[in-house]
Amino acid sequence: MSDETPRAGDLLVRIGAIMFLVGAAATLATMTPLFIGAHPLPSAFYWLCMLMGLGFLVAAGGVVRSAAAQRRQARAASAASGVPSPSAPSSPSAPSAT
Repeated sequence: MSDETPRAGDLLVRIGAIMFLVGAAATLATMTPLFIGAHPLPSAFYWLCMLMGLGFLVAAGGVVRSAAAQRRQARAASAASGVPSPSAPSSPSAPSAT
């Protein structure tokens, strides 16, 4: 067990990974009879293959959520310390007349 505190998006990444693995196993199980010349599996297995792509999307959503939470945390920390955020627009400098 890890001593780290779970962050935003961690659960989504884990669920997405499990869904992806189930979908990958269903894809292998569905394609194997086609290569060995056996009867194809029922169409329910083809629908289970869709879990692979769905799991990828869920995991990607978890990564985006985690990145957004880290960005918010960094902005809050920089606002508390008084350091301006690099994404904040700076005041434009006046062009010099030479």
